[in-house]
Amino acid sequence: MNSKLPETLRITLDYGRTGLEVELPASRVIGPLEIKAVPPLDDPEAVVAAKLASPNGTLPLAELARGRKDACILVCDITRPVPNPVILRPVLKTLHEAGIPREKVLILVATGLHRPSTEAERIEMLGAEIAGTYRVEDHHGTILEEHTYLGTTSNGVPAWIDTRYIQADLKITTGLIEPHLMAGYSGGRKLICPGIAAFETVKLWHGPKFLEHPKADCGFLEGNPVHEENTRIAKMAGCDFIVNVTLDAKRMVTSVVAGDMEAAFLEGVAFVADVVKTPIDREVDIVVTSAAGYPLDTTFYQAIKGLTGCLPIVKQGGTIILAASMSEGLGSPEFSGLFDEHATLEGFMESILGNDYFVLDQWQVEELAKVRRKVKVKVVSDGLSASVLENCFVETSSTVELALAASLAEYGPDAMVAVIPKGPYVLPLVAV
Repeated sequence: MNSKLPETLRITLDYGRTGLEVELPASRVIGPLEIKAVPPLDDPEAVVAAKLASPNGTLPLAELARGRKDACILVCDITRPVPNPVILRPVLKTLHEAGIPREKVLILVATGLHRPSTEAERIEMLGAEIAGTYRVEDHHGTILEEHTYLGTTSNGVPAWIDTRYIQADLKITTGLIEPHLMAGYSGGRKLICPGIAAFETVKLWHGPKFLEHPKADCGFLEGNPVHEENTRIAKMAGCDFIVNVTLDAKRMVTSVVAGDMEAAFLEGVAFVADVVKTPIDREVDIVVTSAAGYPLDTTFYQAIKGLTGCLPIVKQGGTIILAASMSEGLGSPEFSGLFDEHATLEGFMESILGNDYFVLDQWQVEELAKVRRKVKVKVVSDGLSASVLENCFVETSSTVELALAASLAEYGPDAMVAVIPKGPYVLPLVAV
């Protein structure tokens, strides 16, 4: 029996819809770092139905729905791989049995400040039957008159929330709980803020006052001002019931939480935190990672999430090699324009730390600045040219292998590489 270790490892990174196989030197690799294996639910739809009947912190959904004249259900947009039909079928059945007819249910896509959804995306998100038979509408964050002013928080953030949701007799949010680069974890309160908040709200909540705080990061809730503020705003808007799920590496449902917006969310976070945190025994010189593939890696704006989560395990002055398809380009025109407007990230930070500067989506460039203050970034993508990407304060390479060879030569024979195939779905950390 030959016990000799292989010279190379073949690992498939999440990339677009197909994945990207890479070949890495086995002797230098730590990993692949992955979330813990959790058995997927045999019948997630049945579990959702059971949770609706026995929720955390609220009455059963059927009791809450009885006597209500209408309902608004928030769903994530195409950038989140939420298994919406699994969630919505039991929810809708419960509402109808409680007396709320189909025509009195609005499914509102919580786009935040993202672009509107297309008809094809709605079918992909919701399934053809739901998309074709229910009223499905998008939130429009830049149209202030479609929002209701609920007051200003103690931090000076004006709470403008979509009027269709505010006026609904029964308010339900759905979603996915996973690590989030600013709010600690997604899900729960995030469907309301920023999901259906106006630009006037998001621009302050996503401003440097909140994002430059050291706890405004993946995996942190306690002391995280981003989480605390959007929870505060979501409570101002009101929420009768949430249904959130967690997913495994193959995007199969591993758990369901339902009920009170805070209690059920924290239940889900406790489950997720145990699954996604992956300790290693030292910092590394290089990380090879992804932006979790489609739909999260369709733009450079979204792909930045693949950089932030792995930052805790990279040495100061190290390198992150990111593979992302970016099939839809950089992102919004406003986001793209920031790279043309600013010659350096230092100049960009000086602008946003001033009192009279704000551009839509600037917060993601701010996140990139956090990364670049610590490490170099090399990007591998077939969706954007090298010249476009190199204008975004990153380096480029045609392949992961070439990028890694250059970095290994730079850091020397003792350099080690951590590999994270699913990017931001994993929270690596250095064990103390």
